[in-house]
Amino acid sequence: MTSYFRRTGKWISALLLVTGFSVSAAPDFKDTGGKPATAYLPAGTEFDPVVPTPESFLGSEVGTWHVRHDQLVAYMRALAESSDRVSLEETGKTHENRPLLLLTITAPENKGKLPQWREQHLASVNDGAKTAKNAPLFLYMGYSIHGNEPSGSNAALVVAYYLAAATNDKMVSELLASNVVLFDPSFNPDGLSRFAQWANMHKGKNLNADGDNREHREGWPSGRPNHYWFDLNRDWLLLTHPESRARIAQFQKWRPHILTDHHEMGPDSTFFFQPGVPSRKNPNTPDGNVRLTEALAAFHAEAFDDAGQLYFSEEGFDDFYYGKGSSYPDSMGSIGILFEQASSRGHVQETVNGELPFAQTIQNHVTASLSTMRGALANKPAILDYENSFFNETAGAIKDDDDFGAIIAAPNDKGRVDALVSILEQHGIAYGYSQKEVQAGEQAYPPGSIVVSYNQPKYRLIKSLFSTRQSFAENTFYDVSNWNIALAFDLDYSILTKREGRSVKTASQLNAASEAAIPASAYAYAFEWNDYYSPAMLQHLLEAGAIVKSTEAPFTALLSDGSSHDFAAGTMVVPTALKQPDDLIAQLKSGAALSGVTVYGIKSGLTSKGSDLGGRTLSRVDAPRVLLVGGEGTNSSEAGEIWHYLDTRVGLSPTIIEQSRLSYTNLDNYSHIFFVSGSYGDLSESVTDAIGNWVKDGGVLIGQKTALRFFAQKGWLNAEIVSRDKVDGAFPTDKLHYADKAALRASKIIAGAVYETTIDPTHPIFFGYSDNMLPVFKTTNMIVKADKDPFTLPGHYTETPLLAGYSAKQLEDMIGNTASVLTQPKGRGVVIGFVDNNLFRGYWYGTGKLMSNAIYQSSHLTR
Repeated sequence: MTSYFRRTGKWISALLLVTGFSVSAAPDFKDTGGKPATAYLPAGTEFDPVVPTPESFLGSEVGTWHVRHDQLVAYMRALAESSDRVSLEETGKTHENRPLLLLTITAPENKGKLPQWREQHLASVNDGAKTAKNAPLFLYMGYSIHGNEPSGSNAALVVAYYLAAATNDKMVSELLASNVVLFDPSFNPDGLSRFAQWANMHKGKNLNADGDNREHREGWPSGRPNHYWFDLNRDWLLLTHPESRARIAQFQKWRPHILTDHHEMGPDSTFFFQPGVPSRKNPNTPDGNVRLTEALAAFHAEAFDDAGQLYFSEEGFDDFYYGKGSSYPDSMGSIGILFEQASSRGHVQETVNGELPFAQTIQNHVTASLSTMRGALANKPAILDYENSFFNETAGAIKDDDDFGAIIAAPNDKGRVDALVSILEQHGIAYGYSQKEVQAGEQAYPPGSIVVSYNQPKYRLIKSLFSTRQSFAENTFYDVSNWNIALAFDLDYSILTKREGRSVKTASQLNAASEAAIPASAYAYAFEWNDYYSPAMLQHLLEAGAIVKSTEAPFTALLSDGSSHDFAAGTMVVPTALKQPDDLIAQLKSGAALSGVTVYGIKSGLTSKGSDLGGRTLSRVDAPRVLLVGGEGTNSSEAGEIWHYLDTRVGLSPTIIEQSRLSYTNLDNYSHIFFVSGSYGDLSESVTDAIGNWVKDGGVLIGQKTALRFFAQKGWLNAEIVSRDKVDGAFPTDKLHYADKAALRASKIIAGAVYETTIDPTHPIFFGYSDNMLPVFKTTNMIVKADKDPFTLPGHYTETPLLAGYSAKQLEDMIGNTASVLTQPKGRGVVIGFVDNNLFRGYWYGTGKLMSNAIYQSSHLTR
């Protein structure tokens, strides 16, 4: 790159000579380590000159700068325009409206064959049709699902150019002649853009390899997650975000034989490729998958040996959780491959292995991409054969399984039901609705219950979705140990035996219930709190200026049509006797259409049971003003989950303030303050005093997980947080050896398991719940002890709380009967504590309502 001063040096020198000074031209930038695309690729490769190189298009060599997503998109479009091998499709948009791209790359003469190839391939994977020996392979190559792991997307520039333009490369010719490459250059455009801006804005003319330099130490929340600070590599199964939904739609459309997932890890590491730890494979994944992964690994090892690069395999990572890019494909007969490259986290960084340039991290992902292609071609017969053997082995497993499938009682909650069936549909899982009552053991399921049969191609994925496994070959997990969908949605379900399932008759659609019309006039309008989207309905009305009251106790009222209706505690009432908006009916109708919540017209304020509508048990709900504490020291994932829930599912935009700025914040502007897990020791005494006084004056302070330790230290929460020493003391070490160290550490962790809690549905924090048992997702071994006061401890773990997943027996015993939810009054305010994360990854719908209750039902706790 030519420097500014060299380009303008003649003019500057002339000016200074006139004024009596002289200067020589400034030097060029030092070598920044970038390389032309061809330097990353096999020597001797020739390229079509019509296809632009990345450096000619972008104006700098690959690795000189971190590519921005808009540049990446523009270059991929240029490839599609210049190369007849490349077709480009925009598959969706991110939260920040960036395009999601998928390139289909094959020989030009194959483009007309693609629909037939795809149809024949899907017939094999879904129906068991025999795969032809000359059938094509479909390779799905995806890069940088974590935005601050950018070497993948920068390598995508080079690999895409190679596939689009190489003219004399035997491997490219063989690959594209009879196979298809599906190419996603950026799984996480929003995160990649955030990180590229950070890395580039801190780059100097002289590169700084110091790991403590600001270039290598991102500001909160970092470029790893997406717009709402979620880890998209945990969302392949959960489908909370548009990036995942678009990606899974393409995966299901093509069902690729191989999917590559290119990541980065700590700078002091080397390069990892799968297989992972053999004993930590998901038990639903056939051994044939591992054998093929091992066969491909031989090609990676050969390539890295030739390149003289360090690498490792079969350690550190696993394929247990089916919600990651390298393991989701395994459940459906594809081969998912994880690549992890030591990260420069900038342009160059000093590591224990010496300086690591950005260009080298890019090179290694290019090397792994090419070795995948070579390995796939060399093992093509075995990969095609696995397509049939996977189907046949799955059919055999279905036949040998004693169970028919799962039946789920559909609750009176359209929001949760719609979300659940949407996940099933996006994964291509067939389901139906029972036409008659179904008996499962001692439990009867009414007509309209959801039935998911095991007898379908997605058998292995379905088995994982309803698993309650608690014992495993190895108790170390790279991620969560359970993701049972019925427990996540707090839905009653049973596993039907084949005998029970034989008589089940299902329909593909549920008869839609007729929606009650909202009467044009009524004494009051009401909607119940049981629906997942009732808070969205309420927020809509509050923003429209409606006056709404929450009922503290059940009541029975006469409806406008002359019938009576039993309303549960927490029902929202809109009395027309109070000053309501002139367009109240229109607002009720639009809110109901938005949320799917049923609105009832009430004829009289005199009730036959419970408080009358002018009674003292009704509490006004004011429009909340929510402050969410974020910034350095706080858990950005948890903060993002709260932001995402309130913003996208409730319609409320919280004010996010970094904890370092709380001293400049007028807390009186807010009604509720959320603290997520984090370290708050740097908050000044004046700030904590202000928070304490704010609560006493009527504020609602809400904390979760480790924030409760901070609350207890400040005296805001009257509870004992069991020390780490006591937890460690439950795990004796006298009979262990040094080799047991890692296993001991893993046994003290609850990485992600389902626990059972006992709750009080009459308590405002649990309004909208009808059962006294609630499954929660536990990701912490924190234990909170408090007095079992029915007014301040409405939720606690059962005596033997583990429902699904792994937890050491010592931890389960210690956690049993301890607090899960606390609500303690402080002056005119209240402190609410959640021991667990109720919004885990946007998937735990069953406990999501608790966050809304802490906001909208808290007026009952502060009176």
